[in-house]
Amino acid sequence: AIQFTGKWFLVGMASRCSHLAEHSHRLEATALVVAVEGQSLAISTFRKLDGICWEIKQHYLPAKAHGRFLLKGRGYSSKVDVVVGETDYSSYSILYYQKGRSISVKLYGRAGRVSDAVADRFEQHVRAVGLNEDVTYYFPTYGFCDSADEFHILD
Repeated sequence: AIQFTGKWFLVGMASRCSHLAEHSHRLEATALVVAVEGQSLAISTFRKLDGICWEIKQHYLPAKAHGRFLLKGRGYSSKVDVVVGETDYSSYSILYYQKGRSISVKLYGRAGRVSDAVADRFEQHVRAVGLNEDVTYYFPTYGFCDSADEFHILD
């Protein structure tokens, strides 16, 4: 887990989420800062919403297997299994998020962009879980929030 710490940028995401499809024309640059708290990963996600920078804090709890985490929402049904599909820790990371029967795949980079080889690996993972380029979205590589605007911290 310690190798995951530091800053990551959300590069791409594949998901059948209808909200994503409806808002795909206005995806916002999204950055994460990962810290270790005990056995958990403390994740701060920074993104803009209507021009305001928000910080969304979450905890990825360790699951029994290596490279697996649990993201607890409000209520039992909202738990998400997070699985590290592939990473080199230094430049990219491909994660699976499974909630019930739905799965999404996210590509994070240490920089806003990744190499073509990494993008190809991501697309292979996307196809492997039955998704395709129709539901794959790439995020802007500029306009990141450096910090949250005051009073806009969600828990």
